[in-house]
Amino acid sequence: MTVGEVGSRLADIARQAQVSESTVSRVLNDKPGVAESTRAAVLTALDVLGYDRPARLRRTSAGLVGLVVPELTNPIFPAFAQVIETLLARSGYTPVLCTQTAGGIHEDEYVRMLLDRGVAGIVYVSGQHADTTTDPGRYRRLREQGLPIVLVNGWVEGVDAPFISDDDVAAMQMAVTHLADLGHRDIGLAMGPRRYVPSIRKERGYREAMAAVVGRADVDDLVEHAPYTVEGGAAATLRLLERGVTAVVCGSDLMALGAVRAVRSLGMSVPGDVSVVGYDDSTLMSHTDPPMTTVRQSVLAMGEAAVSALLDEIVGHPTPRSELVFRPELVVRGTTGASRRR
Repeated sequence: MTVGEVGSRLADIARQAQVSESTVSRVLNDKPGVAESTRAAVLTALDVLGYDRPARLRRTSAGLVGLVVPELTNPIFPAFAQVIETLLARSGYTPVLCTQTAGGIHEDEYVRMLLDRGVAGIVYVSGQHADTTTDPGRYRRLREQGLPIVLVNGWVEGVDAPFISDDDVAAMQMAVTHLADLGHRDIGLAMGPRRYVPSIRKERGYREAMAAVVGRADVDDLVEHAPYTVEGGAAATLRLLERGVTAVVCGSDLMALGAVRAVRSLGMSVPGDVSVVGYDDSTLMSHTDPPMTTVRQSVLAMGEAAVSALLDEIVGHPTPRSELVFRPELVVRGTTGASRRR
């Protein structure tokens, strides 16, 4: 490697770790006088950038950990995966990402492969545990085998494991209250399939807020269910627009993008004619046209809690079995405005 290449590499690592090049040099040469947190940041930067660690700095993996996510087309799942994988790597574990796709490998098949590889534990993000129509016995059997697991965004009664969730009820209450403050009363809900725990909770939060804030207890005609996709959001919104809604709260950011598309397909504008609120605050929502008003999931905090709980379980320190629920945050941007029916 040339002097120029070495200098370029040092600069890349320093930029990634947010330290000076001299600090990077001290860490790579295993010199004293560097804080442990700084040393860890530099080594993590090496791993993230794909550079090999010097032989004297290589560590033996503490083991494999499975990370099961439903798909990667929805940006919120790569966001969860990045946080969880990074935290596991910092703790010496090697994450194994298992992505489910339509017609592809099922969650149970992934788990069998993970067990064959001797994983130390598994983190599930919006897995089968979020689907109320599936058999929860798959998780009980894993726990009976002594395998540590953590389940994110879903709840299964009677499973001996930590659960980490966003407060879906509060999320919908925030969205409806925001729209009501803008003068909206005809607020529709474009939600994912009814069988999922987050869908059930979000619809409950919406109904409670519509009754308490807007004064509308009967909102059955304002609720539409569809897949958690752009196309699903568009289809649900078109049906809601036929009923005269002036605002739509969506179950995901992808659905919200579909809602905007549906409004524009009818020659109307967002937020001039119809306001739209998403859910997740996934990547690029601040760069859409107009920027998306949405409810932000606490991805970093939830990921940290999930990894912390799993590591505690692995070393034999059981964590509370009650569900740990994180409060979301309303992020107001450009897709919501005052109702013209004030």
